[in-house]
Amino acid sequence: MATIKDSVHDHITVEGVAEDLLDTPAVQRLRRIKQLGTAELVYPSANHTRFEHSLGVYHLATRALDNLGIEGKQAERLRAAAILHDIGHSPFSHNIEDLIARRTGKLHDEVEDLLEKGDVARVLTLHNIDPGKVADLVAGDGEFGQLVSGELDVDRMDYLVRDAHHTGVPYGTIDTGRFVRELRFVDGELVLAENNVQTAESLLLARALMNPVVYNHHVARISKAMLRRATEGLLEADAATAEEVRRMDDRDLTVALRSCPETAGFAEMLDTRTLYKRAVWAELRDVPDDIVDADHETVREYEREIAARAEVDHDEVILDIPSRPTMRESSSRVVVNGEVRKLASQSTLVKALQRAQREQWRMGVYAPDSVTERVGQATEDVLGLDLEALVVDVRRGMHTTLDEFGADVGVDAGPGADE
Repeated sequence: MATIKDSVHDHITVEGVAEDLLDTPAVQRLRRIKQLGTAELVYPSANHTRFEHSLGVYHLATRALDNLGIEGKQAERLRAAAILHDIGHSPFSHNIEDLIARRTGKLHDEVEDLLEKGDVARVLTLHNIDPGKVADLVAGDGEFGQLVSGELDVDRMDYLVRDAHHTGVPYGTIDTGRFVRELRFVDGELVLAENNVQTAESLLLARALMNPVVYNHHVARISKAMLRRATEGLLEADAATAEEVRRMDDRDLTVALRSCPETAGFAEMLDTRTLYKRAVWAELRDVPDDIVDADHETVREYEREIAARAEVDHDEVILDIPSRPTMRESSSRVVVNGEVRKLASQSTLVKALQRAQREQWRMGVYAPDSVTERVGQATEDVLGLDLEALVVDVRRGMHTTLDEFGADVGVDAGPGADE
């Protein structure tokens, strides 16, 4: 049995299969992958890792299992899944996940190939645990997979609290103790017990507030987009394969980007926080549907057209189009008057938060500071957008929106912080 001091949950006791998995290379690699990727360029203390998050998920999963009365082999499989749930992450967490998935066909929660061989497979076999069943739990499959990956999963409970703690923002606070005590299985569904509509709403609210202030802060998005472009350049230069990058840690990828002539410039900009600025910052209502839903190749073609019209190098234009706003937590189930109901049907808060999420959505076009005006104008021409409506809130000396003011609270004046 091992006892580990954690910044969020205090002391975490790790035992059984989870303790034996701790020292495997696959789990130790998570010490070298930042939980929030490039967000530390906005919040300097946001340098926590996937390793400590995995310990937190294990801790909450263990408490949930105890309260649910789940014991024996099923409980051990779930504890193994909790410790292993993030081993499929590529460097810098979600920052380059889509890029790697397009080339490998594997998202971070598709880990069966990582569990079937090596030290992880050996440990699971010694504990008479089927790696395939653990992989299914990590992917959220089956009744018990909901605990690891679902609308009310312990993964979400830990990362919201942990990310708020390490960024210093007050928005991700939820009562994890109440959450794990009130979880129930009803007809195969993981739900919150009677009188917990507000408990479910707190999870929804925490995520909704963390999105614009932390996860989608414009500097975090710009640096993520630059890292993604650099990594794509690394692959196109045949300096590494997608499978190799998938198993790198943050240090490995940073060194690879610095060492490759085609990507060394981006690496230096990220190292020195010399980031691109916003040439366009567009609301969802101002962007045509075919642009919002464009696939990767179409987006790259738009970037080339914008760069050509602005007469800049093609790498000096990055078009960043987020997915359409979704609120997975709104489909969480709660027990009301003895019936299992969707949170969205019981909470007036859901519609308000869904509207806020749509209003916070932004399409970004990023470029070096010296050419943002040209790139903004070229974007208007190529995409057929209303430039004045799209960039007024990011120009120096102009009035900003309340939403933009809120997004800037995490950073003092400094390089790249103003735009």
